[in-house]
Amino acid sequence: MQQITVDEYILKNKNWSELMQKLRQILLSTGLQETVKWGAPVYMYDNKNVVGLGAFKSYAGLWFFQGALLKDQHGMLINAQEGQTKALRQWRFQSAGEIDQKLVKAFVVEAVRNQKKGRQIKPDRNKPLIIPDKLTRAFREHPEAGKLFDGLNLTKKREFTDYISESKRPETKMARIARIIPMIKEGIGLNDKYRKK
Repeated sequence: MQQITVDEYILKNKNWSELMQKLRQILLSTGLQETVKWGAPVYMYDNKNVVGLGAFKSYAGLWFFQGALLKDQHGMLINAQEGQTKALRQWRFQSAGEIDQKLVKAFVVEAVRNQKKGRQIKPDRNKPLIIPDKLTRAFREHPEAGKLFDGLNLTKKREFTDYISESKRPETKMARIARIIPMIKEGIGLNDKYRKK
């Protein structure tokens, strides 16, 4: 599957094109490296994710990978997945006119400074692994996949189970299960393509 470019991503989300172009210019002015991960633009420093750019139905915005460490005196950042993410924070915009260029740049500069210092909030690796019921049922139908899943390391297991648990709608859960069963059978982790070789 061919990777989408940042330009294509912005064009594809035409309702938010002007807004995203403005944010992109600010991000690029800080010297961050631009790439695409998880199908959306991501800006990195020293090969570490700092900030992403994304478009959704009712807003477009930034997500800071270590946003919980940022000084947010203006109350701009939100945790979009309360209870699931410790570090990630989003900044949402409904129009290009809402963007305060100096403020956005200040947040990005602080995020890069934290990255340079090695400051980060690490995910909780000790939380119990909870296998969603729908995935357990799928493993009954695909016992080979279930057996191979049992042999995966905890990180890969958690990636698969979180991927299913994070979806709200039953149809989405089933579509995600249909996607991962062949991956498990082939020994491919959900996020393998993003890991350093």
